[in-house]
Amino acid sequence: MDTNKTWFITGAARGFGFEIAKAALAKGDKVIAAVRKGKEHLAAQLDSNNLFVVEMDVTDEAGVNAAVKEALAHFGKIDVLVNNAGFGLLSAVEEGSDSEIRKMYETNVFGLLKVLRAVLPHFRAQHSGHVINISSVGGLTGSAGWGLYSSTKFAVEGITEALAKELAPLGIYATAVEPGYFRTNFLDGSSLTTAKQVIEDYAETSGKMRSFAGEVSYKQPGDPAKLAKAIVTVADAEEPPVHLPLGNDTLKAYRTKTASFELDIQEWLDVVTSTDHDDVH
Repeated sequence: MDTNKTWFITGAARGFGFEIAKAALAKGDKVIAAVRKGKEHLAAQLDSNNLFVVEMDVTDEAGVNAAVKEALAHFGKIDVLVNNAGFGLLSAVEEGSDSEIRKMYETNVFGLLKVLRAVLPHFRAQHSGHVINISSVGGLTGSAGWGLYSSTKFAVEGITEALAKELAPLGIYATAVEPGYFRTNFLDGSSLTTAKQVIEDYAETSGKMRSFAGEVSYKQPGDPAKLAKAIVTVADAEEPPVHLPLGNDTLKAYRTKTASFELDIQEWLDVVTSTDHDDVH
């Protein structure tokens, strides 16, 4: 019996997607690597008989469906779906234009949903599978300058939590992975755009974050190869988690948020508990 898995990874050309593909191949698994362009270049880089590269834009539903069909025809199955394709928008909430925000949502949220709709019928038919959605520390807590990007990752969190409940009775798992700052090319402009509008009133908040993002690029604490190894471990788990925060910075940010949230509840407990009907006991 073949115990090796077959992965379908979006955004596999660089960053997390590339590292996850490399780690899965090193383990002996098969990988369908989806890229927007540069199919031959990635195939040469990873150079494996267990690799099948498809060109696909997650915002194109017909293209997504065709790529998944092509992948299934090649390897016969998909066991692990990694929704990794996405990009960031560095901007105060007010600074982002409608078109800039919509473009990000088309990839980060609607693109992810297109891929899910293409792959889940296969998972349901085989009564197995694992959806791994790459979220972010920004999907757990909002920060100045990252509010619009965080909103897409908060959407990914909600989708994944509900999906985990819907798929569990079918023998299928769903996990949201929340990386903190990892040393990829995310901050150098490869996967990050900046709002064209700059409002001076936000100089001390989102403005400072713009400067920080440039300064910390390629100095982030997280190791992408170790993240990939962690994801391979989770994919092999008998009962994978719904949430996988990765990085000490993510853990600290989440614990800071939950402590602050709990403080708000305690300080406003009388108001929080005052809104039920009088006949509710």
